[in-house]
Amino acid sequence: MTVNQGKVLVTGASGYIALHCILELLNNGYEVKGSLRDLNREDEVRKSLGIKPNNNNLEFCKLNLLNDEGWFDAASDCDYIFHIASPCFVEEPKNENELITPALEGTLRALNAAHKSKVKKVVLTSSMGAIAYGHKKSYCNTNDWTDTSKDIGAYIKSKTIAEKAAWHFFDNQTDVSFSMTTIHPGMVFGPLLNNDIEGISANLITKMITGKFPALPDIYFTVVDVRDVAKLHVQSLTNHHSNNKRIIATSQKGIPFLEISEILRELGFNKSPKSLVPTQLINSLAMFNRDMKNTSSMIKRGRYGADISETISIFDWEPTPLKKTLEDMTLSLKTILN
Repeated sequence: MTVNQGKVLVTGASGYIALHCILELLNNGYEVKGSLRDLNREDEVRKSLGIKPNNNNLEFCKLNLLNDEGWFDAASDCDYIFHIASPCFVEEPKNENELITPALEGTLRALNAAHKSKVKKVVLTSSMGAIAYGHKKSYCNTNDWTDTSKDIGAYIKSKTIAEKAAWHFFDNQTDVSFSMTTIHPGMVFGPLLNNDIEGISANLITKMITGKFPALPDIYFTVVDVRDVAKLHVQSLTNHHSNNKRIIATSQKGIPFLEISEILRELGFNKSPKSLVPTQLINSLAMFNRDMKNTSSMIKRGRYGADISETISIFDWEPTPLKKTLEDMTLSLKTILN
C-alpha cells in the first residue's frame, strides 16, 4: 500500500458516493477528514466503512452547506478537497430552491475554503445532469451544458447551477492556488456500504426488486458503478491530465429502464417489471403531479449517449459491466432488506 499520500477533506461523508470515495482513499494511503452535518453519525460512518474508532487516518468535522462556520478550519490542514455533498430528494420538492440554494452555496464555500487554505486540488462531484438535459443532442461531450431555462427538474438544475458557479469562481481568481476537476456520473448503481436505501438509485432498485413498480416509464439512463466513480475521484488527485477538466463517468450508451429490469430478472428478481407505463398516461398525469412532470420530461429527452473517450484516455478507464454492478448492488440490498 502507498502511504502518506496527503489528507483529503470529503464533504457529505455519510453519502453513497462519499463512503466509497473515503474507502478508496484510505485503501490508497490517504488520510481523510469527513464532514458531517451531525457529528453523532461518526460511529455509523466508521461502522459502514469497517474502520475502528482508534484509526487515526479517518477523522470528522462538522460542516453545513448553508453555514460559513468551520469551512476554513476544516480545509486548513488538508492537501485536497472532494466536494461531494449536495442535497438530493427522491421526490420533486415543492420549491426548487430547497435543492439549488444548498448545492450552490455549499460549492462556493468549499472553493473559498480551498482558495484560502492553499489546497492543491479540488475534485467536485457534478453529474451528467449538468451536461445532457434541456437540449436534444444525441451524443453529449464535456463542452455541453444543460439548459436550465428548460423544464428539467430541480436536482438537475441544482447540479448545473452549482457547477457553472464553480467554474466561474475558478476562472475568475487571479491567483488561484489549486487545480480543479469535475466528475460527471450518470445514474450511479453498485453496492451500498451502509443501510440507507433512501437514496435515489437504492430506492429505485429496491422498489423494482420488491414489486413496488407494476410497470416502468420509457426512460433511458447512462449508468455507472459507484466504485468506478470513487476510483476516478481518487485518481484525479494525482493524474495531472485531469486538471481543470470535466470528466464524464458513465456508460457510452443510454440504457433503457426496462433493460435494467430485465437484468434484475436474470439475477432472480422475478418481481421486477416486464412492461412500460403508457407515455400518454404519464403526460396526462404530469399536469397535476410534480414527479410525473419530471418523468414526462425525462421521457421526452429520450435516448442519448456520452463521449467517454477522454476519460478512457486519461485514466485508462474500464467501466464495470452493468450486470456485475447490479448483481453486487442487489446482494447488498438483500442483506439490508432481510
